[in-house]
Amino acid sequence: MTSQVGAAPSAISGARVGTRRRQRSALTIRRQALLQILCLLITVTVLFPIVWIVSIALDPRNIARPDGLNLIPPGASLDAFAQVLRQPTQNPVSFPQLAFNSLVIAALVSLASVSIGVLAAYAFSRLKFRGREFLMIAVLAVLMLPAVATIAPLFVSLNKIQVGTFNLRASLFGVALAVTSGQLPFAIWNMKGYLDTIPRDLEEAASVDGANRFQIFWRIILPLSKPVIAVTAFFGFIAGWTEFYFSWMFLTGDPKQWTLAMTLNGMVGQYAGNTPWSQFAAYAILVALPVSLVYLYLQKYIISGLTIGGVKG
Repeated sequence: MTSQVGAAPSAISGARVGTRRRQRSALTIRRQALLQILCLLITVTVLFPIVWIVSIALDPRNIARPDGLNLIPPGASLDAFAQVLRQPTQNPVSFPQLAFNSLVIAALVSLASVSIGVLAAYAFSRLKFRGREFLMIAVLAVLMLPAVATIAPLFVSLNKIQVGTFNLRASLFGVALAVTSGQLPFAIWNMKGYLDTIPRDLEEAASVDGANRFQIFWRIILPLSKPVIAVTAFFGFIAGWTEFYFSWMFLTGDPKQWTLAMTLNGMVGQYAGNTPWSQFAAYAILVALPVSLVYLYLQKYIISGLTIGGVKG
């Protein structure tokens, strides 16, 4: 009798535990289902514009609103891609030439923002000097200033630099210099935040072993800063590759110096019916493709650089 009485509470507690486990399992399944639905909605939202623009690029009817949501429209062809690769607009310039011009600007902006930015970020992160706080606030103030607001002063300043027939303002190098001026504040603050996370003990140990300041920077800081350097280089590449404002204002001469963004804007007609939508969509896809490939190549560095670099400011 005693054993039966003692067994009853244990059976009841076991039943309660089982009930709780089933409730937790039901909540987990319900949460997973909601998360899956949310992920599907996000996926559809992200992929819908891509599916639409691909459909427009393949549509030979040259319309902005294809019938339905068919990925492959009736009579689909790659004629629009062939046309924009050969000659996107009426100007006698090919897509490879435009891509080369944008690549020059993107490479210069990426290289300058990384090389100058990492030196300034290291100085702000490790060195103590007079006016350090003021300079950091000044860099932050420039970062908050929109790039469009600097077009006029940069136009006047760069236009004064002329050697013979070469005018710095009306050149790809001048556009890259203008874009770099707006990209540097972000590069400095982004890399400084990452350098702050690198332990100073590593530098002190290297100093004890006889390494000087340059050797510490070159052999210790730079190898450990690969993720944030990749992030900064990637954003600098995007800024140069997709740049429009400075190019449109500065490159007013030969169309062979135009960039991809300038030509894409030039393809838009005065009215919607005058715009070659199939060629416009094909051109937009070709412009976005290199950025996507660069991102896939630097993806592992970009993710770690953005997460770690945001720890400190």
